[in-house]
Amino acid sequence: MWTLADQTFKSRLLLGTARYPSPQVLQEAIQASGTEIVTVSLRRESAQENSGNRFWDYLRQTNVRILPNTAGCSSVKEAIVTAHMARDLFQTHWIKLEVIGNDDTLQPDPFQTVEAARILCDEGFEVFPYTTDDLVVAERLVNVGCRIVMPWGSPIGSGQGLRNIDALRKMRERLPHIALIVDAGIGRPSHATQALELGFDGVLLNTAVAVARHPGPMAAAFRLAIEAGRGAYEAGMMQASSRAHASSPTVGIPFWHQESLL
Repeated sequence: MWTLADQTFKSRLLLGTARYPSPQVLQEAIQASGTEIVTVSLRRESAQENSGNRFWDYLRQTNVRILPNTAGCSSVKEAIVTAHMARDLFQTHWIKLEVIGNDDTLQPDPFQTVEAARILCDEGFEVFPYTTDDLVVAERLVNVGCRIVMPWGSPIGSGQGLRNIDALRKMRERLPHIALIVDAGIGRPSHATQALELGFDGVLLNTAVAVARHPGPMAAAFRLAIEAGRGAYEAGMMQASSRAHASSPTVGIPFWHQESLL
């Protein structure tokens, strides 16, 4: 169990809802993943394959919490307007904030993201800001009221995994009381395990499951990977060493065996 924005959840996997071949496949993936939170873009979903009120109605029927996001926004104004629409549509003050600054890398604009986060926090939103692994930006987001920060592992949809381990580790160390969720770049279950082993609270992913040959089984694999990573972190993992260390003790070796080794 873990607490996120004053709510308690069992699963540490957040799942995106885009690019699935059908609503039925999406439903199978949600069930197999064990997720309790799904994120959806108002701007992109409305303009693409899941358009219309039927998609929103379908999401409402699932037994998961909906986290609307502002994907596709490139300015503070667009993000604020989209957040207000999401609050009215889904009756939630949760919003995943995305303000993209580069169309090629889909890297978030740090200045506009912080400003939009400040405004939304002041208006009573629980803001889940998407950012890079830059510690200074993460600290600025916390300073304006964010209790959750969502750094990327690598660019959206790239599947590169955690590209800057040192930066992510430092962020975890410097923000011990902030919920940190790796968002973007996760391509394999092993990437998710690595994030949880670093002490991150959760992982949000979409493409790695949606485009898999079998999305349901892939979602199940990610569920197990995240459970394994968190379990290892809580159990306390051994530290790497530059030297070899015998796993069998030398104390108590029979004297005749010691002589044979001479």
